[in-house]
Amino acid sequence: MPEAEANPTSGSPSRGGGATPMLEVDGLKTHFPVRKGVFSRTVGHVYAVDGVTFSIGKGETLGLVGESGCGKSTVGKTVMKLVEPTDGSIKVEGNDITQLDRHEMRPFRRDMQIIFQDPYSSLNPRMSVGNIVGQAFAIHNIAAGKEREERVAALLERVGLRAKHMRSYPHQFSGGQRQRIGIARALALNTKLIVGDEPVSALDVSIQAQVINLLMDLQEERGLSYLFISHDLAVVEHISHRVAVMYLGKLVELADKREIYLRPQHPYTEALLSAVPVPDPAGRGKKRILLEGDVPSPVNPPKGCRFHTRCPYAVARCRTEEPEWREVDTGHWVACHLR
Repeated sequence: MPEAEANPTSGSPSRGGGATPMLEVDGLKTHFPVRKGVFSRTVGHVYAVDGVTFSIGKGETLGLVGESGCGKSTVGKTVMKLVEPTDGSIKVEGNDITQLDRHEMRPFRRDMQIIFQDPYSSLNPRMSVGNIVGQAFAIHNIAAGKEREERVAALLERVGLRAKHMRSYPHQFSGGQRQRIGIARALALNTKLIVGDEPVSALDVSIQAQVINLLMDLQEERGLSYLFISHDLAVVEHISHRVAVMYLGKLVELADKREIYLRPQHPYTEALLSAVPVPDPAGRGKKRILLEGDVPSPVNPPKGCRFHTRCPYAVARCRTEEPEWREVDTGHWVACHLR
């Protein structure tokens, strides 16, 4: 599989280089109320996403990684406006969509699509594949009748299926084939930005490679931008141009993938990378960094640096003062007092 080359437009997390980025996210927050009692009083909030800033250039893939529960899937859903943000801004090609309602969002839906983690539950079992993929054409009044059928057939063939599969239903396909249907659906409207919410995590390793190669080929052909959410660091390294590391609702590091993997600056990033399996039967290789304790609750995150309760290098300042999100090298952003 050919690796993704570094993207020349990758700049700071709030700028997309010289050109207008495909996606700009600034200070994004998504908080969910915690309700208790007969009257459902709000007694707290889940700080799922708590001040995230990044950008994605046109034709670029940004990998978003972190432990389960860190908020990365919520970032993807909020960017898509499937979940309303609490604060911050979301811009698509310079257009602020943060406060748009469902009707106002409709024109932007053509440019933004999502591929879900579970390729089975994301497809309507009562609809044929032709209707699933062709639904976008019907909703946006783009094509009907024979023209719609021809477009759907072309999409299916492009993602590695056959035109005759239009008459079949999701339960008649394997997991990899169902994910290809999801990709065809996402491409139906000449999409520019695709959020992949762990799109290959439910697939076998050999099928993962096929789907990743397909996504990279489509990006080269159509100039697609991807927000690729995953916990698999090997997959992220392969497909991404830049990588953002998330912990407990906040980004802790963002840089070109080579910088992240060769010279990680944040202790949490170091620990994640040390956990990547090394194909060495003799056991030789990099030292494993074992983090102590569990991830704190997003309802009551620690003061100061949120990672200080598990960080082996934490000092007194880390427990009281939140680290500044700053650029320590060109295009390399870190939130750590020690860097």
